[in-house]
Amino acid sequence: MISVVIPTLNAQAGLAATLTALVPAFVEGLIREVIVADGGSTDRTLAIADQAGAEVITAATGRGAQMKAGAAKARMPWLLFLHADTVLDPGWEREVGQFMERVDEGRMPPGAACFRFTLDDVGTKPRVVEFGVSLRSTLLKLPFGDQGLLIPRALYTEVGGYSGVPIMEDVDLVRRLVRHVGRSRITQLRARAVTSAARYQNDGYLSRTLRNQCCLVLYVLGASPARIAKFYGPAPQDQTQ
Repeated sequence: MISVVIPTLNAQAGLAATLTALVPAFVEGLIREVIVADGGSTDRTLAIADQAGAEVITAATGRGAQMKAGAAKARMPWLLFLHADTVLDPGWEREVGQFMERVDEGRMPPGAACFRFTLDDVGTKPRVVEFGVSLRSTLLKLPFGDQGLLIPRALYTEVGGYSGVPIMEDVDLVRRLVRHVGRSRITQLRARAVTSAARYQNDGYLSRTLRNQCCLVLYVLGASPARIAKFYGPAPQDQTQ
């Protein structure tokens, strides 16, 4: 059984679609609660979440801090962290249910799973970005937050959970997870997480891709989160949600 945690900040454009994709899993009993951790929305985000029956909590602005707060409220043995501009493919719940069953029954060791990254845009450029993300996830076992993250609560707690850093919170958690259990226990599922391409469209595909990779390099080299955040630009939630 899953607790879904969704960080939001002025996410009215995509939140309804994100929540709608969760309905089949909720009907089947796979999802037992949806927690929207809001960082100070001034649009209709909170109304949309409330109308969908989600539990709404407030947290300091920043996805890391918001997901940390949401996880602290969650009650189920599995956690699914999902961005508010990401929509899971129809039927995703079947593959997730099978993955959880294998772990819960001891047929595979505890580990985490992410979805296959897809942009909601047409043309060659988004497909090239998707290919690069797939390589990173498959070879390096380093998924980013827009691929979602499914993890047993016990394992999440063991690795220290989200630390609340202002940027690269997804990489921070996954690197600790890799050190704790190894790369082989991070699985990329076949189901897609279809994510808004707005930031790539606004910034330009090449510019945004290069900036993302530079942020990753800066993080690996030990640059401070504040410096990386300044280089990255305005928080993605401020622009895409």
